[in-house]
Amino acid sequence: MNGSESFLRTLTGFQQKFTDIAGRYDGTLHLSSELEAVIDHYSALITNEGNKEVWEQIDWQAPGPASSLAADLRKSSAHCVAIMEKYRAWKLLNGEADRTDYFRNINSCIEKEFGSFQVAADSKVLLVGSGSFPMTPLYIAEQTGAEVVGIDIDEEAVELGRGVIEKLGSGLNIRLENVSAEQLEDIQEMTHIIFSSTVVDKYDLLDQLELLTADHVIVAMRYGDGLKSLFNYPLRETDGRKWSLVETVRRTGHVFDVALYQKAKTSRR
Repeated sequence: MNGSESFLRTLTGFQQKFTDIAGRYDGTLHLSSELEAVIDHYSALITNEGNKEVWEQIDWQAPGPASSLAADLRKSSAHCVAIMEKYRAWKLLNGEADRTDYFRNINSCIEKEFGSFQVAADSKVLLVGSGSFPMTPLYIAEQTGAEVVGIDIDEEAVELGRGVIEKLGSGLNIRLENVSAEQLEDIQEMTHIIFSSTVVDKYDLLDQLELLTADHVIVAMRYGDGLKSLFNYPLRETDGRKWSLVETVRRTGHVFDVALYQKAKTSRR
């Protein structure tokens, strides 16, 4: 068996594990340790620079088993990360400490999220896809004093997230809402917007936000290309009349990279 065949078998094994665990998820904690171990091992595979060579040996673009496997892994790993965030929130709210390698990796990514476009105390930040354990809002609000708004389409995740904020960030200027971005009454006030890397339709949402947001808004789009696209939705072309890509923050050894956008000059009113 050559390297690419072995790699594909390994990925197929991860897909089977994700599908199995998600299928057995019952809203309790009994699968948490098993899922955390799988996510940590998968994160290690994705961030291992040594796997890039075998990744490049496989044609992921041509229709077939490889491209289908990559699409399935993006979807199933994102689903399992959402479940794992719920586990982490439940553990925290029940007084149990929890710290996985995946969460350590994410925390270390947050610090330079906006590259040269820094968040300040007078900034107002929106996170699209805040999840059940809103690390990014907590970090930004604590480190900068900025107001942070998190939104998520999962009502349970928002409720758990509010509990986490109350426990870890009491007094911080953070609110979480179970609404879409266009439903936010203060969307025009946002100075910075972050899209989670596992939001499937993030580029469609970005397109919609061009008319809803202020001219000076900066958008941080978390993404993963190449090997990292097995764990994140990749970079896409934007309408150049609406958004301009101004900077990419590539993070070797981290699970996602960041693309920074601002309004195209032609779109500014």
